[in-house]
Amino acid sequence: MTNEEKIAMLEDVLELDGGTLKPETELSSIEEYDSMAKLSLIVMMDDEFGKKLTGEQIFKFKTVKDILDFME
Repeated sequence: MTNEEKIAMLEDVLELDGGTLKPETELSSIEEYDSMAKLSLIVMMDDEFGKKLTGEQIFKFKTVKDILDFME
């Protein structure tokens, strides 16, 4: 899966328009990146990537690239 495909998945989870996110986008600047979005991210990681994402790991994410790296 390409980074573009992963970013599209993130945009879908965050209910953002396509092309909104870039790897260098700071998560703190995304209004939609709230507690519900974080729960959706946990579910997506488990369903799509078979990875368990904890709250502690989520708090370490600062940019979209951090999430992309976790998806590897």
